[in-house]
Amino acid sequence: MQKSNYNFFYIWSISLVAAMGGLLFGYDWVVIGGAKPFFEEYFFLENSSQIGWAMSSALLGCLIGSVLSGGLSDKFGRKRLLILSGFLFILSAIGTALANTFSAFIWFRILGGVGIGLASNLSPMYIAEVAPADMRGRFVSINQLNIVIGVLLAQIVNWLIAQPVPETASATEILNSWNGQIGWRWMFAAETIPAALFFLLMFFVPESPRWLVKNGQTVDAEKILTKVGGINFARQGIADILNTLENEIEQVNFKDLFEPKLVKILFLGIFLAMFQQWCGINTIFYYAEEVFSAAGYGVSDIMLNIVITGSINLIFTFLAINTVDRWGRKILMLIGGGGLATVYVLIGGGYFLHFQGLPMLVLVISAIAIYSFTLAPIVWVLISEIFPNRIRGAAVSIAVFSLWAASLILTYSFPFLNNSLGTAGTYWLYAGICLVGFIVIFKKLPETKGKSLEEIERELVD
Repeated sequence: MQKSNYNFFYIWSISLVAAMGGLLFGYDWVVIGGAKPFFEEYFFLENSSQIGWAMSSALLGCLIGSVLSGGLSDKFGRKRLLILSGFLFILSAIGTALANTFSAFIWFRILGGVGIGLASNLSPMYIAEVAPADMRGRFVSINQLNIVIGVLLAQIVNWLIAQPVPETASATEILNSWNGQIGWRWMFAAETIPAALFFLLMFFVPESPRWLVKNGQTVDAEKILTKVGGINFARQGIADILNTLENEIEQVNFKDLFEPKLVKILFLGIFLAMFQQWCGINTIFYYAEEVFSAAGYGVSDIMLNIVITGSINLIFTFLAINTVDRWGRKILMLIGGGGLATVYVLIGGGYFLHFQGLPMLVLVISAIAIYSFTLAPIVWVLISEIFPNRIRGAAVSIAVFSLWAASLILTYSFPFLNNSLGTAGTYWLYAGICLVGFIVIFKKLPETKGKSLEEIERELVD
């Protein structure tokens, strides 16, 4: 199929709408980091357990959402679940902004987490099932680009909303300030606008053609694929999907995940998902206050540094989009694992030797840059493409559940690790994890660049 025959406007349109789930995922995931210095004082959070629960509660919702997404998306389709996620983002944004008790705050954060769990699972899966094979990596990476845009948007919104805070401000002064009473609420409430836009636009995108074929709606699937690449493209695509689905139309059987030929693929997906989180980079987004204050920065400077890290995150995600289908997935994953291990050793050394200011900011930015064009987007691409058609929904659900479970453990454990090992020891621990990831990827991960989902399935299963 020639690229000139593809309807790029159509592919881009539906991919960008679906990827808005990633934007909301990124916003909801990171907005709490900028609001943290203020809602902590408002709710009088004092110990590591309370702070860890406030920061990680949304991740419990992510676990719930990722579990629900597997069976429900195979039963009701990708589109309906993405619409539901948009609705949950709206409720969470409004509810968190209006919360007057810590328990209400937690419940609405969990609700938003369910939305994240659904969107993080289904947005890349949907795009992978619509995009042509030779450009699938690029289009799935749009989801990661939107995650990064959502992250940066949250960081900029937090920075613009927060009024300047003197470096010598006490906890009481922060509590009684506009930031401590009102500002943090607007940080969460601002998500309502993109959430409502995503919710409405999702009604206008088609259902996944692979889900339609799996559920016996081949005529509708052919119409969508014809819009993507013409009638020949559609017929070939339908034939490939039918071939890999075999005789399991309209049936999801979770026990199939543990067939000897499939279990190794499942465990590879779980490992990749958990490694993306346990590499440790997300502690910088969640606990930017601790990371940068340990490097000698005050509250206002921290807010600016967060925007800088988000900007670097966005710039290097564009690099991933331009390299994923040229360099391949495996080489980028190796660069990510090896590069982060090296930078973390240096970051740990910097904290151990009490470096402050610009040198530590440069090291943190370097880690984010490496992560942004390697592990961050590529893991989502791999999760969306390595699982066979007939168990993709359930398998992706388990992989994404593992990702959020790892993220929950990482986020909740950081205050304890930071207190017991020190910031230096914590980042040296993450360096060791990255080294292990590098070795496993080198030995076990196949290259999937330029192959159709059906070709990947035949190679991995046979």
